[in-house]
Amino acid sequence: MELPQRQDLYLDHFESIQSTLSQEPDWLKSLRSAGMECFSSHGFPSLADEAWRFTSLRELAQIPFEFAEDLDSGLDGNDLSGLQFASLNCKRLVFLNGSYRPDLSDVFGVQGLTVSNLEAAVVHSPEVVEAHLGRYADQKDNPFVSLNTALSRDGFFVNLESGTRLEDPIHIVHLMSDSATPIRTHVHNLVIVGDSCEVDLVECYLGIGNNVTFTNPVTEICVGNNSKVNHYRIQNESPNGFHVGANDVQQGRDSHYRGLVIDLGGQLVRNNLRCVLSGEGGLAGIDGLYLLRGRQHVDNYTTLEHAVPHCDSRELFKGILDDRSSGVFRGRIIVHKDAQKTDSKQTSSNLLLTDRARINTKPQLEIYADDVKCTHGATIGQLDANALFYLRSRGIPLQAAKGILIFAFASELFEGVKVQSLGQQLSRYLEEWLSASQSTEGVYRQ
Repeated sequence: MELPQRQDLYLDHFESIQSTLSQEPDWLKSLRSAGMECFSSHGFPSLADEAWRFTSLRELAQIPFEFAEDLDSGLDGNDLSGLQFASLNCKRLVFLNGSYRPDLSDVFGVQGLTVSNLEAAVVHSPEVVEAHLGRYADQKDNPFVSLNTALSRDGFFVNLESGTRLEDPIHIVHLMSDSATPIRTHVHNLVIVGDSCEVDLVECYLGIGNNVTFTNPVTEICVGNNSKVNHYRIQNESPNGFHVGANDVQQGRDSHYRGLVIDLGGQLVRNNLRCVLSGEGGLAGIDGLYLLRGRQHVDNYTTLEHAVPHCDSRELFKGILDDRSSGVFRGRIIVHKDAQKTDSKQTSSNLLLTDRARINTKPQLEIYADDVKCTHGATIGQLDANALFYLRSRGIPLQAAKGILIFAFASELFEGVKVQSLGQQLSRYLEEWLSASQSTEGVYRQ
């Protein structure tokens, strides 16, 4: 069967890179081939697919993106110093257009910790990579995972040996440069956390310029027994960018994972976020915030899967939508038959700042056990009139009162951020966003 033209672009790219991948191990070649076969069979999802019914990919599918790794950029450290979220008070690993940039990255010299690009890890840690790569992100249910599996050339690799507890966070920066033509990347990231470890991971996707981009990342995380992971994922790419990514987490016994997803940029964003609690006593948390204006569209599709008894999960997503922006939240909590004593809570809260903004939200419980405590809920509305009246009665102007309420609504998610410099930058960005918003214009301006 002849493939639609929109898929030929990716199939041709896959065939063109075969010779450059000749040194890869056979297992990785087989993984790539399976990924391309899966993508070729299913193609891009349509609105007829239930999981994508509120997010049209028609424009994305028709754009002839060039592979960004082929671009040459003269970016240096000075270019990063003024870029928000590119610099924190910690060491970092930098990728530009999907390629590792050692000249912009730091060396991590902590005992029990390996941080490198994935391409190098296939060489220096082949057994570890083979045991985990492609094991947690399900390409059968997500064609964008299949596409990434087939075409990814690099990404970051983090491996913590058992008993390693890091005081400083690990900062990963993925940059897309400015370009006269549409460009794309497919990075695959792998994080292996041994038993009794602690780590804070900051994963940033940032854009330089306003060009048309397509970022297709996959991050797989394996959390060992009795380990704690705080994972902060920040997306602030080009306002004309497309971002379709997946984050899949596998948790062991008594492990704690907390993920915070912040979406600020992009014209169309889709996040597939999944945690599988496979060891008793585990705790999973996925929180998210999206700040939207113009015609931005963000779609969060989350899955919290309780496979064993005595596990807890918490989920809180908040959206602030201005102008004609739109959002989607679909959260699934799946409790398997043997997962007794499950305690799970899911909440979606959204503020619409104009009558033209819209949100589609669908919290969902799938419970196959009988001794559980699960709740879910969703709220959609505008600012509380009583709260506004209270602030105005104390002499606070209307626009400033709106800003105070919106800042309080969003900043709840920043309170648990353990990386102080990141929390400060997020608060500063929110203030700037409110100042630039037509609905709250001048809130923070002197």
